[in-house]
Amino acid sequence: MNMPARGAYHWTDAPPASAGPVEKVLYEVKKTIVGQDMLLERLLVALLARGHILVEGVPGLAKTLAVKSLAEAIGGEFHRVQFTPDLVPADIVGTRVYHQPTGEFQVQLGPVFTNLLLADEINRAPAKVQSALLEVMQERQVTIGRDTHKVPNPFLVMATQNPIETEGTYPLPEAQTDRFMMKVVVGYPSVTEEFVVVERALGTAAVIQRIIDPETLVGLQRQADQVYVDPSLIEFAVQLAHATREPARIGLTDLTRYVTFGASPRSSISLVLAGRALAFIRGREYVVPEDLTDLALDVMRHRLVLSYEALSDDVTADVILQKVLANVAVPEPAGRGR
Repeated sequence: MNMPARGAYHWTDAPPASAGPVEKVLYEVKKTIVGQDMLLERLLVALLARGHILVEGVPGLAKTLAVKSLAEAIGGEFHRVQFTPDLVPADIVGTRVYHQPTGEFQVQLGPVFTNLLLADEINRAPAKVQSALLEVMQERQVTIGRDTHKVPNPFLVMATQNPIETEGTYPLPEAQTDRFMMKVVVGYPSVTEEFVVVERALGTAAVIQRIIDPETLVGLQRQADQVYVDPSLIEFAVQLAHATREPARIGLTDLTRYVTFGASPRSSISLVLAGRALAFIRGREYVVPEDLTDLALDVMRHRLVLSYEALSDDVTADVILQKVLANVAVPEPAGRGR
């Protein structure tokens, strides 16, 4: 199940005979998705780490198709909700409906009861609807009336938002964005990749075969849980989070005026969990510093609350995090002996 380094994927018609189930899933999804290797890798990291993903990108970058293809490859159920300003919480989680023949109220479950939920253009719905996802994302359950209903396992929420439109949109509350394990920024494909996209569009769409089932995915999650994380790497994740709150501690006094609130403690947890899943995807039984540094931007960029001065000076969360990463000492690789 050894994975090539990021940016070094060479996809053929079939995976090698030695490929593990995770790599076979990636090969199957790549039948319909050209490029977007980082997005697909992050989706699998979120699945294995039991997290959720917020994806930001302009329209037409196959965000929806990526989630749908992944759901077909793992044999899971897939639901899509198009968020609009007139959406109400009951449209997401469900509600109680009066059944006239019996004279009783019956629970009608919403689209969140699925394995993979795509919340398309989540920032087009008001805060009340966005907050309806808080319980199900954190607790994996929905409360309707006095009854609590568990969602299927595994469960992943992938939300998308369009960064170029602001009319008719609502900014996500901080409590909502903090529930997402990662925020992935998707860019345009290369010229070669876009040529392949157009070429595939002229032919018959590929049929995605089921590679594993949800039960197998749950087993892979348990295997990822056994990946060893050295305490020095946990300390490294904590130091990164603290450095975003107090940049002056690592000699970045000039960044203090740009950060109103740093990354929450949930970011340290998410970084370690995601790093453990990434190590598993890359075929290791232990985490190395590169697993954490590769994911640091995705895990922390949406958790920084920047000041108005940062906006006026065009200083982004990624710029701040890159400076923090450059100034926090990276521990020596550990765990190779296990």
